[in-house]
Amino acid sequence: MNWEQLLSLKRFGDTKKRVRAAQDETRLGFEVDYDRIIFSAAFRSLQDKTQVVPLPIHMGANKDFVHTRLTHSLEVSVVGRSLGRTAGKALLEKYPYLRDSLGYQFNDFGAIVAASSLAHDIGNPPFGHSGEKAIGVFFEAGEGKKYQSVLKKKEYQDLVDFEGNANGFKLLTQSREGVPGGLRLSYATLGAFMKYPKESLPKRPTRHISDKKFGFFQEGKELFYEVAEELGLQEKKGKGGRSFHRHPLTYLVEAADDICYTIIDFEDGINRGFIPEDYALEYLIKLVKDTISTSKYNQMVHTSDRLSYLRALAINTLIQEAVSIFVEHEEDILHGEFPTALLDKSQFTAQINDIIALSVERIYQSPEVVEKELSGYKVIGDILKVYTEALIAKKENNESAYHKLVLRTLPIPYRATAGSHYEILLNTCCFVASLSDSAAVQLHQKIGGQF
Repeated sequence: MNWEQLLSLKRFGDTKKRVRAAQDETRLGFEVDYDRIIFSAAFRSLQDKTQVVPLPIHMGANKDFVHTRLTHSLEVSVVGRSLGRTAGKALLEKYPYLRDSLGYQFNDFGAIVAASSLAHDIGNPPFGHSGEKAIGVFFEAGEGKKYQSVLKKKEYQDLVDFEGNANGFKLLTQSREGVPGGLRLSYATLGAFMKYPKESLPKRPTRHISDKKFGFFQEGKELFYEVAEELGLQEKKGKGGRSFHRHPLTYLVEAADDICYTIIDFEDGINRGFIPEDYALEYLIKLVKDTISTSKYNQMVHTSDRLSYLRALAINTLIQEAVSIFVEHEEDILHGEFPTALLDKSQFTAQINDIIALSVERIYQSPEVVEKELSGYKVIGDILKVYTEALIAKKENNESAYHKLVLRTLPIPYRATAGSHYEILLNTCCFVASLSDSAAVQLHQKIGGQF
């Protein structure tokens, strides 16, 4: 892979090459990507989707504030911008032709990583990561298993392993009537967004980080191949499905997410009382012991101020660490020979793992989180059952009066039944994934006759 191709400004439907040197410096193409994402309806819905810790019913003082998917995504984009800019400066020093001949600046790298980071959770269903699992369980072991016989293996796998990353690619790129190419993001940003550039089958063919999950549905594979070809992504040799090595900047997008969920989820756990404050401060101090100003820290009277100070130091420490690892291994990454996440190579791995282990014990497995996830399984399963049965009945000319009423509650774009069974079922999953937590609960009450 080479950086000139990887930094492509091409968008869906372009007939002429977009040249970086000809860009309007007041609003670069990669910055347009960020704007289009943040103004999209799919991004706005993240404001009412659980990150990890459920929103309290009664929001009180600032100490009660926890992150939603939206605030998490905004913070990941800020960290991603810093990662991209810092790495970009190093890359331009190593490859000066990118700047001198082609016109790229270090801000371009920051803008690509920021936009991709902003969108990294855009396809996730309600109720946190259990939302993905709930959709999969419906088709693998629930009412949706009956549809397996009418689907191809990879189509069925798309559903039983429903993946927010693949749904994100679909949301960002799917053409609608009068809107070809979806948000029409630059291919560089789409490439950096793709953490898992492979099909749903075969599952985890290697231990390489890019094979952990899948990144596009069968429905969108041709568009993904177009993006991969334009960017010059290196295709892996394998059997049973096409897969590619990551766009190098994907490693920075992943690092931005890893940094934020490690530190910010931890902070949410402290704010909600899942983790004692003094106990938590001790864990963070271990991470920043080489950069902390003891005198400044000791002058802070309030625990919240000390926590904010340590959080900022921790994030900055991990940003510098991730960039250092990226730059050191940049050539391996370009050749598809870097099989892990950047922070897996960090000198701070032990400290990070300690924080994550405590978060798992005290936050992710807390009764409040478990109850939210359990409710999500019931809500999502019931909604899928009602809508898939109504849509398939309509396709097979067997719909009842009840089915007709049900379908009138669906947004018009999701009512279509002219496509294949796979397209209908996938679109229904994507509808459910588009719902916010509260919208899903309200819809569940309506279809269940609760008013």
